[in-house]
Amino acid sequence: MIEFDGVGHSYGEHTVLDRIDLRLEEKRVAFVGANGSGKSTLARTINGLVRPTRGRVLVDGLDAVRDGKRVRSRVGFVFTNPDSQIVMPTAGEDVAFSLRGKGLSKQERQRRAEAALAEHGLEGYAQHPAQQLSGGQKQLLALCAMLVLEPDVLVCDEPTTLLDLRNKRLFVERLQRLEQQVVLVTHDLELLENFDRVVVLDQGRVVADDEPSAALHHYRELVT
Repeated sequence: MIEFDGVGHSYGEHTVLDRIDLRLEEKRVAFVGANGSGKSTLARTINGLVRPTRGRVLVDGLDAVRDGKRVRSRVGFVFTNPDSQIVMPTAGEDVAFSLRGKGLSKQERQRRAEAALAEHGLEGYAQHPAQQLSGGQKQLLALCAMLVLEPDVLVCDEPTTLLDLRNKRLFVERLQRLEQQVVLVTHDLELLENFDRVVVLDQGRVVADDEPSAALHHYRELVT
């Protein structure tokens, strides 16, 4: 359960989010909207990357600001550009690096990293240089580095922007199979037909909130 209770956010005099009230219980939720609509800012409040200037965000009753450490242990975040998340030389080392605070032996971290890579389409790539992976493979690596921590919620901020159509579809299909609740920020509307819910934002406000076909119809009318 993710709750936005009167959430607002401003940068100086510029209002980015304005009185957002939402309860997200569905497993697959997408935020869509034009550039500058506030969708990425709203997504980033879920794990405290952005602190609301008004209102509060709760994850299973925990305040994303006051209980930030506990919330971040439950909420994984995948960014638009995987290069911003990849920090180690090889794919296996990068996933194992995510586990460094778990009190595990080096061997156990390596074992879990290799298992995560295999589960998400990168079997045999543990020793592969991370920066020599394709764009789609890098995004899968960033996903693995989050999922190996077993979060309850996965927030993905435009993760398909740098991918070709085939890899976009493969990435979203993989999201569909996850046990975690997924919140996806995207411009790729054609990928959302199997989502449970789509929230449309415009100028910092929710202007539509429905199942995909109805919400996306409203969004297409809005932009035309």
